[in-house]
Amino acid sequence: MSQHAMKPILALDFGRARIGAAISDELQLLAHPVETIPANQKALSRVAEIVRERKVDHVIAGIPRQMNGQIGTAATEVLQFVEKLRAILPCPVVTWDERLTTVAAHRALRDAGKKTRDTRSYIDQVAAQMILQSYLDRRAADVARRSDP
Repeated sequence: MSQHAMKPILALDFGRARIGAAISDELQLLAHPVETIPANQKALSRVAEIVRERKVDHVIAGIPRQMNGQIGTAATEVLQFVEKLRAILPCPVVTWDERLTTVAAHRALRDAGKKTRDTRSYIDQVAAQMILQSYLDRRAADVARRSDP
């Protein structure tokens, strides 16, 4: 392996009550669930702790848009949280349109035959994992495209 270890990327999926967190491997290729963070006044410092503990390179914040592309109240709240994160984190915070990922996460878990009640705390992590995976895949595709002759 000629690729040296990079720092991982952290992704966040924002829900009303919970924030799902997922992190990439050190090659920034695969996303793994990390934890579900209660969306309370401690959420900011918990995200900052994860960033420090895992030596995160940058954070991806999923911005929930309405299907017509408009930014709604949920997204406005996320953007306010992102501003607070940017103020306290030592790394960049990038926003990512996650319109379809939560839906996809619910479907994937349902297809896996899990009971929704059991998966509620986990679903946020899976949604964050899907946000991160779509981001990593897009980046890999961009890199491949740039290196084409």
